[in-house]
Amino acid sequence: MSNPTSHRLLIEAGRTERHYWKDLWRYRELLYFLSWRDILVRYKQTVIGVAWSVIRPVLTMIVFTVIFGKLAKFPSGNAPYAILVYAAMLPWQFFANALSESSNSLISNANMISKVYFPRLIVPCSAVVVSLVDFLISFAVLAVLMVWYQFIPEWRIVTVPLFLALALLASIGFSLWLSALNVKYRDFRYIVPFIVQFGLYVSPVGFSSNVVPGKWRLLYSLNPMVGVIDGFRWAILGGDAQIYWPGFLLSTGLTLLILYGGIRYFRKTERIFADII
Repeated sequence: MSNPTSHRLLIEAGRTERHYWKDLWRYRELLYFLSWRDILVRYKQTVIGVAWSVIRPVLTMIVFTVIFGKLAKFPSGNAPYAILVYAAMLPWQFFANALSESSNSLISNANMISKVYFPRLIVPCSAVVVSLVDFLISFAVLAVLMVWYQFIPEWRIVTVPLFLALALLASIGFSLWLSALNVKYRDFRYIVPFIVQFGLYVSPVGFSSNVVPGKWRLLYSLNPMVGVIDGFRWAILGGDAQIYWPGFLLSTGLTLLILYGGIRYFRKTERIFADII
């Protein structure tokens, strides 16, 4: 007969604090499940399905190309203006989608959070993964544009994953802040769309950062997405596309700072999610 004490469950005080990051790895399959579930929900019972991930950035690209390229006649260097805009739309659309989806992710999964223990970081991160899938779908359009304009990329294009990783870190950092704040202050769900809309206009999506006067470039780089977008353009456009390194390093440093602060704030408020959600 087996020893009955061998089947006892030992609950240690503060175990979740000491083993949180190990638990995050142990629950990695939950991240896959939530991400896959959200992907299926997003495209299920939609009229145009996956095409919606392409239509939005393409329509925005067309509008910005007409306004800034044809009417305002902003410079685009050696690249077609449409590709200049689309190279910026890729990381921006990824970032904007991640913020929109993750900000309400904890509220959407309230039943699970209030009943089952798991590292809550998984929930907003799964929303970011869904936006990453949209990015990969939209990226395929870039190849079509290059064929259409007979634009041949240089070797720099192989560095795109590095700048995508930077966009991923920025998305996770902001998502952790907004998702945690939305639990405590429900009116943040009205603020997020404004942040996304405002960010589109203050980021160099429809124009090149080179049009910003030199004395303002460093200040302009306080927007973390400036470094990400400039990096994408440097990698995709090649030629005379350059990175303003002081601004890029500033944007990268701010991205890492926001990520660190987001993790700290999320972990600080995570313990009360189940009580107030």
